Amino acid sequence: MKVLDVLQSTTAYFKKRGIENPRLNAEHLLAHSLGRRRLDIYLEFERELSESELTPLRELVRRRGQNEPLQHLLGTVEFCGKLFLCDRRALVPRPETEQLVEFLQAEIHDPKSKILDVGTGTGVIALSLATKFPQAEIVGADISEEALSLARDNAARLGMTGVQFVQSDLLEKITGNFDSMVANLPYISRLDRDDLAPEVLRDPEVALFAGDRGDELIRQLIEAAPAHLRPGGLLALEAGIGQHTSLIELLHQKNYSDIKAKNDYSGVTRFLFARYG
Repeated sequence: MKVLDVLQSTTAYFKKRGIENPRLNAEHLLAHSLGRRRLDIYLEFERELSESELTPLRELVRRRGQNEPLQHLLGTVEFCGKLFLCDRRALVPRPETEQLVEFLQAEIHDPKSKILDVGTGTGVIALSLATKFPQAEIVGADISEEALSLARDNAARLGMTGVQFVQSDLLEKITGNFDSMVANLPYISRLDRDDLAPEVLRDPEVALFAGDRGDELIRQLIEAAPAHLRPGGLLALEAGIGQHTSLIELLHQKNYSDIKAKNDYSGVTRFLFARYG
């Protein structure tokens, strides 16, 4: 089979399996399997593929058709212009979280800030901030030791040894005060489990679900954060659809000020920024 034939047949198979963006998935898997960049395969449409090239690709296609995340199959995910390791140890980073980092970078005025990333997962937020602010003191915390091992792998791969990763249930084992605190915590209600795409359920449950409301962990952090924020310190949050109204009310109740809500790429109110005291 030629490269173009493989792309077309794989795309058709993914369509039947209900895979989102079937052509793009096919291109990524073919390029990965051949050790090429995705755009390079456009120059090889007429090349015949050998059986030794097709065999590993078939396995990748089979696994993708069973809703294994594309990022797990590729082993990497692009985030804020860098390539990070990605596997089942932590949540696959979403494009919305890139936007959270962009907003947060604009709010940080001291390049030597002390920053805490709560629920660091793959470490993409902490490591992206460390790239932007190499003089900052950055800590990434997560309840999952598996996620932290992935975050440390990413730090080592990028040669960024300055970020500290700590096992902690929210702020339980955090010491000291910070200028900024950012969190992309689980915000899906357990009651909505059956509504999620099968692919999403391949992420660790501890990274997806809070309680029945969905915003329980975010609310806990809002209440606990002041003990570790310096006066005027910034709290930056990513939240679920429709959760911002009640969370803004809680921020007011807990003596936060300068509260801002920002929309994601889809126009959904997704991010909250507030300063304490």
